[in-house]
Amino acid sequence: MSVLEEKEYSKNFDLSTWKELLPFVKPFKRQIIFMMVLMFIVAAIDAVSPFLTGWVIDNVIVPGETGKLPYFGIFYGILIIIQALVIWLFIDIAGKIDMGICYEIRKGAFHRIQELSFSYFDKTPTGWLMARLTSDTQKLGDVVAWGIVDLTWGITMMTTMAILMAFTHLKLTLIILSVIPVLFVIAVYFQRKILKRFREVRKVNSKITASFSEGIRGAKTTKTLVREQANDMEFHKLTGSMRRSSVRAAVLSALFLPMVLTLGSIGTALAIGMGGNGVVAGTISFGVLVSFIFCSLQFFDPIMELSRVFADLQYAQASAERVISLIQTEPGIKDPEEIEESYGTFLHPKRENWPAIKGSITFENVSFAYDKGQAVLSNFNLEVSAGETIALVGETGSGKSTIVNLACRFYEPTEGKILIDGVDYRKRSLQWLHSHLGYVLQNPHLFSGTIMDNIRYGRLNATDEEVKEAARLVNAHEFITALSEGYQTDVGEEGAKLSTGEKQLVSFARAILANPMIFVLDEATSSVDTETEFLIQQAINKVLEGRTSFIIAHRLSTIRSADRILVVRNGKIEEGGTHHELLKNRGYYYRLYTNQFMEERESRLLSV
Repeated sequence: MSVLEEKEYSKNFDLSTWKELLPFVKPFKRQIIFMMVLMFIVAAIDAVSPFLTGWVIDNVIVPGETGKLPYFGIFYGILIIIQALVIWLFIDIAGKIDMGICYEIRKGAFHRIQELSFSYFDKTPTGWLMARLTSDTQKLGDVVAWGIVDLTWGITMMTTMAILMAFTHLKLTLIILSVIPVLFVIAVYFQRKILKRFREVRKVNSKITASFSEGIRGAKTTKTLVREQANDMEFHKLTGSMRRSSVRAAVLSALFLPMVLTLGSIGTALAIGMGGNGVVAGTISFGVLVSFIFCSLQFFDPIMELSRVFADLQYAQASAERVISLIQTEPGIKDPEEIEESYGTFLHPKRENWPAIKGSITFENVSFAYDKGQAVLSNFNLEVSAGETIALVGETGSGKSTIVNLACRFYEPTEGKILIDGVDYRKRSLQWLHSHLGYVLQNPHLFSGTIMDNIRYGRLNATDEEVKEAARLVNAHEFITALSEGYQTDVGEEGAKLSTGEKQLVSFARAILANPMIFVLDEATSSVDTETEFLIQQAINKVLEGRTSFIIAHRLSTIRSADRILVVRNGKIEEGGTHHELLKNRGYYYRLYTNQFMEERESRLLSV
């Protein structure tokens, strides 16, 4: 199973990557500020608590003034209630921020996907994209929302507690904080190691998601080729690689956290040792010693949390790099700014400025190669009049689909130009051209939903009657009404509940509902039975009238009525003319047609 090779990332933790996420976080600025204020309150209460305990010991317990205990209990109870309320609020807000950020990132990524060119989807597996839109995005939402919570709480609590300790006893404070520089050195070392492992995990995760997608979509092929064992071995190899990378990352994280805990314990031991001597010598009160013992224990809790956030950030760095790389991917074909200003973009078109289209298409000295490889077309010239039906025949790889893809501007010429109605189509918007296209593929894609929904996808504001009229035009109405639920029949995932011929007719109706001026039929009858082919042929004769159309055909019987038939070989037009003219020439088309006619006749005789 082929999957897109991942881009390699080698930088250490990089703030610039996270800055790219700021536009997705900005809509939640107020909620984040409010949440941070709540975390200040929680952290302040946590930081003050040990000193309140020390004050009670020195001023209530030791002097024996137990009458003050109820007042302290009431005060402490109020603090607990405030803290409980604040914790409930910040959990609620953090959850909303988490989901909101995921929503904004996915919306931005999906927005970008809508703008990307045909060529991008030719070489990018669905699973690769799904990994970025699901697990990678969710990881970012979790880390940003809950990371802010932990960072705010941890930094505030450590700062507040350090200030209070310093005011209470500076020397004891410096002893407890002496382990911080060692922690910093350890953190920098583990940061590089953990980030490297998490990058490996995210890289393999994308491959696994892509493999899942291909395996499910290709299940029938797997069964017919008896590839179950081979697929299982390939998948086992991928998951084994992810397991090894995940274990390495987990081991590093597991080593890092105990080191933090050990250093925290060392700080506590130093505080107890020096503080105990101070109590014996009378230089430190018992309440202060208790306060510092609690502080030394609690002071390293935020460090533990910050170290966990730090490990999560390493993991999320790998996710951020991949999501940002998708969002920042530039379309291979994009309108210049001046064109967008005049005609709008894909998502914000300015239809009122669009010129009318007649449909004449001219190729002028067009050359084209996929990804700087061997040229498919070289100095190719062709004139197609508005409303003319052009059939393209030829061997696989001869350049038929390339000609159509260039005419539709799914790709652009590497040299030369293509004119629509006498104007270079790069001086018009992509949306303008694509909105006038009707495209019927050999294996049409239907979306989950009803037949009515799928046909209406061609024009979302179409009425039910307009949908049915489109179905009648392509001879699909009869089979649809014969179904138990008619137009409300659910087609299943990718149209699995319909036959190939029925899917073809539905996709044909969908295309014609958009009322396109340029129509493309790409091997539209090669996968259907003779009866359905006859229905489609009748529909072709009706709906292509007055529209510029290209028919790529394997069955030559479907193109006999074309205005011109072009035989394409090695990227060049070898011969052209009407069906009868080409038969008279007794060239390549004559041989192709005669052989196919004989094969079909022989097949019919054998089936009798």
